[in-house]
Amino acid sequence: MTGQTRSIPLSLFAMSIFYGGMVCIAGVLGNKQVALGPLAVEAGIFAFLLLVVTSSAVAELHGRATANRLVLIGFVPLLTSLLLSLAVHELPASPEMDPARLNAIQTVLGGTWRIWLGGILAYGISTFLNVTIFSRLKAREGAGMLWLRAGIASVLSQVVDTLIFITVAFYGVFPIGELLLGQIVDTNSSWIGEQLALAGIDSHFQTKVGDNLERIVASFRLALERSDAVADVFDDAAEPVLDDAARAVAAGELLLERELDA
Repeated sequence: MTGQTRSIPLSLFAMSIFYGGMVCIAGVLGNKQVALGPLAVEAGIFAFLLLVVTSSAVAELHGRATANRLVLIGFVPLLTSLLLSLAVHELPASPEMDPARLNAIQTVLGGTWRIWLGGILAYGISTFLNVTIFSRLKAREGAGMLWLRAGIASVLSQVVDTLIFITVAFYGVFPIGELLLGQIVDTNSSWIGEQLALAGIDSHFQTKVGDNLERIVASFRLALERSDAVADVFDDAAEPVLDDAARAVAAGELLLERELDA
């Protein structure tokens, strides 16, 4: 009795490797917001769009079942990269490593459990949805209108991906409505950075905090540990006009008085 070797089509093999790479890099890119006109979006959207295009291509060439298996197998590199990130985050750094680089990579690797969970749920549900929509449109409309089918599936799955990730990762921390609308670009941070540069102060870190007193105080404490210039900048700050801004300033003022008097 002779066994038969099951061959994998070259196109499927190549797209599977590419798919696994995009699954891993999407989480890294998501740590940066990019400005698209008046909107600010997580850069991970670019990798996600490549994921849905690849899964749609697999569904077109090799069938819906194969595309669903590809999405399922994608959890392997996703979870592996997550565990590796957590492990590297906890390992002691070399004493020769530049502190600025160390702080930056620790921030990237040390995402909260809600961000990790939001990413996993959003990936699984939205990519399975993409394959389902794409395949059903093909069954209904036939093999034609490939780009239209891919476009409809991509847009709908991206909407679902954003809804799931933003809700799971940031509900109760940031205003969900503003995040879902694309997060109008934060011009305040860029203006402050410009003013600090004019004053001869390098801006290495920028922190955004939700309307939560404990997190506001923790952010001020961390800023004080990083730079002695925080107190000077705080003293020159404009009077707040919003309730949450007033809370932030009040919390920071109390903390500053406590730290500076110590």
